[in-house]
Amino acid sequence: MSLPEERRPDSPTRVLLVDDQPLLRTGFRMILESEPDIAVVGEAGDGEKGVDEARVLQPDVVLMDIRMPRMDGVEATRTITGADRASRVKVLILTTFDLDEYIVEGLRAGASGFLLKDVPPEELVAAIRIVARGDAVVAPTVTRRLLDKFAENVAPGDKQSEALLERLTDREQGVLRLMSRGMSNAEIAHELYVSETTIKTHVGNVLGKLGLRDRVQAVVFAYESGLIRPGAR
Repeated sequence: MSLPEERRPDSPTRVLLVDDQPLLRTGFRMILESEPDIAVVGEAGDGEKGVDEARVLQPDVVLMDIRMPRMDGVEATRTITGADRASRVKVLILTTFDLDEYIVEGLRAGASGFLLKDVPPEELVAAIRIVARGDAVVAPTVTRRLLDKFAENVAPGDKQSEALLERLTDREQGVLRLMSRGMSNAEIAHELYVSETTIKTHVGNVLGKLGLRDRVQAVVFAYESGLIRPGAR
């Protein structure tokens, strides 16, 4: 099946809702459809149906529950994003707990971030927009703890990731380290005494050289390659 043309900048962000609780899907739909730049194009009540709907509808963002029947959100995310992360469909995971054991695996599977299900409506809307434009979202109150928890489950330093790491310049590795601390472009620019535009260029180079889609995947790589250790500053 051929992919649809890229979304025009002025067209609505297309969202697919995947959650096994109908009331939650209804609530999310009401919140998102009140925004003129967001369109809910479909729903699914389990991961398997979510994968099917994502293939047919090719949404910009899938709002994905992590615990569902038939196929959980981790496997559904892995299937939707593809092993090579070539799919343009982004996945934003929703969870009840801020350190759900499945979040780490969800990020490794290709999710562009996660939010708690009790997130305020305005933060949910903002997260959809951020992910749609290619950035990544991780609930800010748990970023550091999540990254350290992720690192505990990683055996760092495999040869393939180390070889990829060598593609980066010293400056790009430094930027990646700061990204792994959960810092924004503006914060990194302040830390390195350069412009935010310069940091955006470095971040783009990091993602391009490593073949990654967004900042979350870059942080995952930083831990897997051994560039970052738990609690590193």
